[in-house]
Amino acid sequence: MRGEVKPAARQLPEVNFSDHGDIRYLHLGTEWIQGSMRLDEPYAIELEYVQRMMAWLLFVQPQSVAKRHAMQMGLGAASLTKFCHRKLRMKTTAIELNPQVVAACRIWFKLPKDDARLSVVLGDAAEVAAHAHWRGQVDALQVDLYDHEAAAPVLDSEDFYRDCRGLLTEDGCMTVNLFGRSSSYERSLKRIRGAFGADAVWAFKPTREGNTVVLALREPAWPTRAELDARAAEIESRWGLPAKKWLRVFRRA
Repeated sequence: MRGEVKPAARQLPEVNFSDHGDIRYLHLGTEWIQGSMRLDEPYAIELEYVQRMMAWLLFVQPQSVAKRHAMQMGLGAASLTKFCHRKLRMKTTAIELNPQVVAACRIWFKLPKDDARLSVVLGDAAEVAAHAHWRGQVDALQVDLYDHEAAAPVLDSEDFYRDCRGLLTEDGCMTVNLFGRSSSYERSLKRIRGAFGADAVWAFKPTREGNTVVLALREPAWPTRAELDARAAEIESRWGLPAKKWLRVFRRA
């Protein structure tokens, strides 16, 4: 099964989806997968790397999560936005440049309408990061910015990551998906370390598909292994994310 939303007059890619069994995939006019949803569990996170974008949960008290603010830069198939809003009960803001992606998520991927806790904003992530409006207000910033070719992150400069750090609360955290045939993990990691400081950056091993999720804390934190183990067990119990598995492939960068 396939569907599509035609792009507006702006030079934006065509948005379409494909169904394979119980999984629905979002595409931007190419075969590259921009997100997915399990049809019988639309508010769960299906892709492994997207689950890893939730690793900031390891660095906060679970009972504080619902009082926090999550922001996604790049809506994709809205997996992170839906999970933070519906499962974690957080204030959630998503920044997306392409209005057709927002329309697709609302039509095909069960993205709820905006409400008191959910706001989907049409805008440029670089401008949002540099603006004072949300400065110091975001607890969990999730950056997943790719165009229709998915060759490399669209925004990947040290200045951009420094602006992202400025959005975070004192114990806030950024997670970034690094992927693409033209991307360079070492180059991107150097820029993130330059913006956040070497002691504040953690990274996962790449997934089988080649996605590497990097985590950067507003201020360095030094949890013990026992603390991480306890948090991982509670994350699995509360929200069904494979956090114990994360700890086997997650280290300081």
